[in-house]
Amino acid sequence: MKNITISAQFSVFDTLSELPTDIQNLMAAAIAVRKNAYAPYSKFRVGAALLLDNGNIVLGSNQENAAYPSGLCAERVAVFQAGTLYPDAKILKMAITAASDTHQTNAPIPPCGSCRQSIAEYEIKQDYPIDIYFMGEIGSIYQSDSLKNLLPLMFDKKFL
Repeated sequence: MKNITISAQFSVFDTLSELPTDIQNLMAAAIAVRKNAYAPYSKFRVGAALLLDNGNIVLGSNQENAAYPSGLCAERVAVFQAGTLYPDAKILKMAITAASDTHQTNAPIPPCGSCRQSIAEYEIKQDYPIDIYFMGEIGSIYQSDSLKNLLPLMFDKKFL
Protein backbone atom coordinates (compact mmCIF):
# COMPACT_ATOMS: atom_id res chain seq x y z
CA MET A 1 0.00 0.00 0.00
CA LYS A 2 1.02 3.56 -0.58
CA ASN A 3 -0.60 6.89 0.13
CA ILE A 4 -1.10 9.71 -2.32
CA THR A 5 -1.85 13.32 -1.58
CA ILE A 6 -4.13 15.38 -3.77
CA SER A 7 -4.20 19.06 -3.01
CA ALA A 8 -6.20 22.01 -4.23
CA GLN A 9 -5.38 25.67 -4.24
CA PHE A 10 -7.90 28.46 -3.84
CA SER A 11 -7.59 32.23 -3.73
CA VAL A 12 -9.52 33.85 -0.90
CA PHE A 13 -11.00 37.33 -1.10
CA ASP A 14 -12.16 38.80 2.20
CA THR A 15 -14.76 41.12 0.67
CA LEU A 16 -16.59 41.63 -2.60
CA SER A 17 -14.69 44.88 -3.15
CA GLU A 18 -11.41 42.92 -3.39
CA LEU A 19 -12.66 41.05 -6.46
CA PRO A 20 -11.80 42.25 -9.97
CA THR A 21 -14.53 44.54 -11.30
CA ASP A 22 -15.85 42.00 -13.81
CA ILE A 23 -16.22 39.41 -11.04
CA GLN A 24 -17.89 41.93 -8.74
CA ASN A 25 -20.46 42.48 -11.49
CA LEU A 26 -20.88 38.74 -12.07
CA MET A 27 -21.33 38.10 -8.33
CA ALA A 28 -23.84 40.98 -8.15
CA ALA A 29 -25.85 39.24 -10.88
CA ALA A 30 -25.72 35.97 -8.92
CA ILE A 31 -26.83 37.75 -5.75
CA ALA A 32 -29.73 39.39 -7.60
CA VAL A 33 -30.93 36.16 -9.24
CA ARG A 34 -30.66 34.32 -5.90
CA LYS A 35 -33.85 36.16 -4.94
CA ASN A 36 -35.66 34.29 -7.76
CA ALA A 37 -34.96 30.90 -6.22
CA TYR A 38 -38.01 28.76 -5.57
CA ALA A 39 -37.03 27.27 -2.22
CA PRO A 40 -40.19 26.77 -0.12
CA TYR A 41 -38.87 23.54 1.44
CA SER A 42 -35.19 24.07 2.16
CA LYS A 43 -35.41 27.85 2.62
CA PHE A 44 -31.93 27.84 1.00
CA ARG A 45 -31.54 30.15 -1.98
CA VAL A 46 -28.71 29.88 -4.48
CA GLY A 47 -27.86 32.13 -7.40
CA ALA A 48 -25.37 31.45 -10.18
CA ALA A 49 -24.08 33.68 -12.96
CA LEU A 50 -21.92 32.54 -15.87
CA LEU A 51 -19.77 34.72 -18.10
CA LEU A 52 -19.44 33.24 -21.58
CA ASP A 53 -16.72 33.88 -24.13
CA ASN A 54 -19.30 35.65 -26.34
CA GLY A 55 -19.82 38.25 -23.58
CA ASN A 56 -23.24 37.00 -22.52
CA ILE A 57 -24.11 36.38 -18.89
CA VAL A 58 -26.38 33.43 -18.15
CA LEU A 59 -28.19 33.19 -14.81
CA GLY A 60 -29.69 30.41 -12.73
CA SER A 61 -31.39 29.99 -9.36
CA ASN A 62 -32.34 26.82 -7.56
CA GLN A 63 -35.82 25.47 -8.21
CA GLU A 64 -37.30 22.99 -5.72
CA ASN A 65 -40.20 20.61 -6.04
CA ALA A 66 -42.40 18.82 -3.51
CA ALA A 67 -41.51 15.58 -5.29
CA TYR A 68 -37.95 15.77 -3.97
CA PRO A 69 -35.39 15.48 -5.59
CA SER A 70 -37.04 16.69 -8.79
CA GLY A 71 -35.70 20.22 -8.45
CA LEU A 72 -32.46 21.62 -9.81
CA CYS A 73 -29.60 23.57 -8.30
CA ALA A 74 -28.78 27.07 -9.53
CA GLU A 75 -25.46 25.99 -11.02
CA ARG A 76 -27.03 23.30 -13.19
CA VAL A 77 -29.89 25.59 -14.22
CA ALA A 78 -27.32 28.15 -15.44
CA VAL A 79 -24.96 25.63 -17.07
CA PHE A 80 -27.76 23.78 -18.87
CA GLN A 81 -29.30 27.07 -20.00
CA ALA A 82 -25.92 28.19 -21.38
CA GLY A 83 -25.58 24.87 -23.20
CA THR A 84 -29.05 25.31 -24.69
CA LEU A 85 -28.90 28.99 -25.65
CA TYR A 86 -25.23 29.19 -26.62
CA PRO A 87 -24.05 25.64 -27.46
CA ASP A 88 -20.77 26.79 -29.01
CA ALA A 89 -19.82 29.30 -26.32
CA LYS A 90 -17.28 28.57 -23.61
CA ILE A 91 -18.07 29.22 -19.97
CA LEU A 92 -15.21 31.41 -18.74
CA LYS A 93 -16.28 32.34 -15.22
CA MET A 94 -18.93 31.29 -12.74
CA ALA A 95 -20.12 33.16 -9.64
CA ILE A 96 -22.18 31.34 -6.99
CA THR A 97 -23.80 32.68 -3.84
CA ALA A 98 -26.06 30.98 -1.30
CA ALA A 99 -28.24 32.32 1.50
CA SER A 100 -30.69 30.84 3.97
CA ASP A 101 -34.08 32.27 4.92
CA THR A 102 -33.49 31.04 8.49
CA HIS A 103 -29.91 32.16 9.26
CA GLN A 104 -27.08 34.16 7.77
CA THR A 105 -24.56 32.17 5.72
CA ASN A 106 -21.09 33.61 6.19
CA ALA A 107 -18.86 30.83 4.84
CA PRO A 108 -18.16 30.13 1.16
CA ILE A 109 -20.63 27.52 -0.07
CA PRO A 110 -19.33 25.40 -2.96
CA PRO A 111 -21.39 23.56 -5.57
CA CYS A 112 -22.85 20.21 -4.52
CA GLY A 113 -21.50 16.96 -5.97
CA SER A 114 -24.09 16.74 -8.74
CA CYS A 115 -23.31 20.29 -9.83
CA ARG A 116 -19.58 19.61 -9.72
CA GLN A 117 -20.04 16.67 -12.08
CA SER A 118 -22.21 18.75 -14.43
CA ILE A 119 -19.73 21.64 -14.45
CA ALA A 120 -16.92 19.14 -15.03
CA GLU A 121 -18.70 17.82 -18.11
CA TYR A 122 -18.78 21.30 -19.63
CA GLU A 123 -15.18 22.07 -18.63
CA ILE A 124 -14.05 18.85 -20.35
CA LYS A 125 -16.28 19.47 -23.38
CA GLN A 126 -14.91 22.95 -23.94
CA ASP A 127 -11.31 21.95 -23.09
CA TYR A 128 -10.96 25.18 -21.16
CA PRO A 129 -11.01 25.69 -17.37
CA ILE A 130 -13.91 27.47 -15.72
CA ASP A 131 -12.90 30.09 -13.16
CA ILE A 132 -15.29 29.55 -10.22
CA TYR A 133 -16.03 32.04 -7.41
CA PHE A 134 -18.30 31.08 -4.53
CA MET A 135 -19.53 32.65 -1.32
CA GLY A 136 -22.30 32.55 1.24
CA GLU A 137 -24.54 35.53 1.84
CA ILE A 138 -21.67 37.52 3.35
CA GLY A 139 -18.03 36.93 4.11
CA SER A 140 -15.10 35.54 2.17
CA ILE A 141 -15.21 34.51 -1.45
CA TYR A 142 -13.22 31.49 -2.65
CA GLN A 143 -11.88 31.33 -6.17
CA SER A 144 -10.83 28.19 -8.00
CA ASP A 145 -9.21 28.46 -11.42
CA SER A 146 -10.75 25.15 -12.50
CA LEU A 147 -13.43 22.71 -11.47
CA LYS A 148 -10.58 20.20 -11.00
CA ASN A 149 -9.80 21.85 -7.64
CA LEU A 150 -13.31 20.99 -6.44
CA LEU A 151 -13.41 17.54 -8.03
CA PRO A 152 -9.82 16.35 -8.49
CA LEU A 153 -10.72 12.76 -9.32
CA MET A 154 -13.50 13.61 -11.73
CA PHE A 155 -15.33 10.96 -13.70
CA ASP A 156 -15.41 11.63 -17.42
CA LYS A 157 -15.86 9.96 -20.79
CA LYS A 158 -12.39 8.39 -20.74
CA PHE A 159 -13.70 5.89 -18.16
CA LEU A 160 -16.63 4.76 -20.32
